[in-house]
Amino acid sequence: MDKKVLILCTGNSCRSIIAEALVNAELEGISADSSGVKASGKVNPNAKKVLENTGIWDKKYHSKTLESVINNDYDLVVTVCDHAHETCPMFPKPVPKIHVSFEDPDGKGYEAFEETLAEIKKILLPKIMQAL
Repeated sequence: MDKKVLILCTGNSCRSIIAEALVNAELEGISADSSGVKASGKVNPNAKKVLENTGIWDKKYHSKTLESVINNDYDLVVTVCDHAHETCPMFPKPVPKIHVSFEDPDGKGYEAFEETLAEIKKILLPKIMQAL
């Protein structure tokens, strides 16, 4: 299938990084990038830990600005927080978008990151498959 997805969030430190890793690990023929509309510049330690514990962490995952990916070709843009959905920019080329909001685990305990990973896997991955 070879489809490319951009996962967009506000800070690109938790939800979008987890979603990027899950798409890359679980959806055959689909690859993902992630970025933030106001990138934090770092991956939340608990987001990294939950991906390491799941066996899907890759050192290539890092917090990226929207400017660093906006000119890439994507088959789908996915917003995973309301702020990113509301401020999603226009892309140079038309690209379909879907929005599925997840609660931000930042500032919460490790269990919140496990719950976020499980929700993204259960809810978002099927929606991405359906959209593509």
